[in-house]
Amino acid sequence: MTTVGSALRRQAEALGDRLYVWSGTERMTYAEADARTEAVAAGLAGRGVEPGDRVAVIAGNRVEMVELFFACAKLGAVFVPLNVFLRGEFLRYQLADSRASVLVGDADGLASSAALAADLPDLRLIVALDDAAAGSVPYADLRASTAPAPTPGLAADSLLSILYTSGTTGMPKGCMLPHGWYLNGATVSSRMVEYRPDDVPLTCLPLFHAWAQGTMMGTLVHGLSAVVDPVFTVGGLLERFAETNASVFLGVGMMGMAMLAREPSDADRAHRLRVALMIPFGVDDQRRFHERFGARVLSQLYGQTECGAIAYSALSDERDPASVGVPAPYFDVRVVDEDDGDVPPGEVGEIVVRPRVPNAMYLGYWGKPDATIEAWRNLWHHSGDYGRLAEDGTLTFVDRKKDALRRRGENVSSMELERAITAHPDVAEAAVHAVPSELTEDDIKVCLVLEPGRSVGPAGLFEFFKRSLPYFAIPRFVEVLPELPKTATLRVQKHLLRERGITAETWDLEAAGFTVAPEERRG
Repeated sequence: MTTVGSALRRQAEALGDRLYVWSGTERMTYAEADARTEAVAAGLAGRGVEPGDRVAVIAGNRVEMVELFFACAKLGAVFVPLNVFLRGEFLRYQLADSRASVLVGDADGLASSAALAADLPDLRLIVALDDAAAGSVPYADLRASTAPAPTPGLAADSLLSILYTSGTTGMPKGCMLPHGWYLNGATVSSRMVEYRPDDVPLTCLPLFHAWAQGTMMGTLVHGLSAVVDPVFTVGGLLERFAETNASVFLGVGMMGMAMLAREPSDADRAHRLRVALMIPFGVDDQRRFHERFGARVLSQLYGQTECGAIAYSALSDERDPASVGVPAPYFDVRVVDEDDGDVPPGEVGEIVVRPRVPNAMYLGYWGKPDATIEAWRNLWHHSGDYGRLAEDGTLTFVDRKKDALRRRGENVSSMELERAITAHPDVAEAAVHAVPSELTEDDIKVCLVLEPGRSVGPAGLFEFFKRSLPYFAIPRFVEVLPELPKTATLRVQKHLLRERGITAETWDLEAAGFTVAPEERRG
């Protein structure tokens, strides 16, 4: 199996009517997945979509997202799934940067992008997953195609997708991922989770994320049946485990913390869940989760979109729960100083990576050759993360090298967020930084300097955030300062702001009752 499309065809022949994916109320067998994706690939080709064309998708978890992924894989088009919570400039940038010629969206996705079409000269086809509006093509028309699917010459190094990173030092970069990246990642999941023939993986992670896509590929390669729920709801998750017969859960640490925060009940053990892969998750919390719910926790994993899983521990390994495991066998991993020299074992340096097998890593950053060269200096991918490598080969993640944040399972660029906040007419400057959160990730604080003679209040500021920012990037804490601390070259000294922390003058918007309801998050 050298391509993702050939992997699906092979499993469809072998497994036929076995369930492949269950999402919401929709279920799809292996044979149906192969047939539908052949039709969708032919339908896209019939609308003029050619190999190399970018197909942007804005939709929540649903069977059609899986179909589009495999249809692009067969057609040779480039799958570009976008975060459904993006809006405004955040969304326009990624659509324009990818030069998408096709946009596929659910009702909310097309509504959020409707005002942007005039600024997207490459866009020539809009496909509606739900009710089709004027100027769009119903997705059902693509799926109904009876034409033969194209058979382009594809290989393991052919570009399959562009996944956008968090943009830690600027606007997000599009990671170009080949077919081989997905096939390699599918073998990794088996090594970590140690899949069994009767396993049923369940995830609530969005299919625009590499991790959720990797779950679908691991399910495919191992001939399993996956459950991909549209949303995470802590109140119904245990019941969902029982209903679907799930045995493996793939999520993020905050989901596990939310489960632990529930009142104990008889449902805590009324399931067959045997392992939960959740990152990040504290050592003591891993133990508490295992004792209460009966499932072992895997949290020893370090990876990036560019590389997939760089280091991990398998379920049966002797594991140090405070580490991220040992480097994957298909990667060379070093920890280096500023001159790319190895630091002594146990000392902190930047984590750098290179592959031992072909096509296991990204092909570069879409449209950004300079960024690709910078990341690949001295023939090693530079992660931008600090870590320690012990004598026994165990890797420990220490911190992000740049000013990135992670909140509610999403990466947030401080620079991108600051740019959006300073669009407020009363704000002259903004500096964003992380503060500790009780949910294992970051909370966000923004320090504001206002325009002369202007004022803002918590309520008005929160309404601006709701209109302008993805819900996961809305700062919890706000402090208005007369000026920001700066160097002689006018760079904001964020370390001083971090040391300042939460002061008596800081507004806590969440404590004041300003929150975004689930039904408003895509509004």
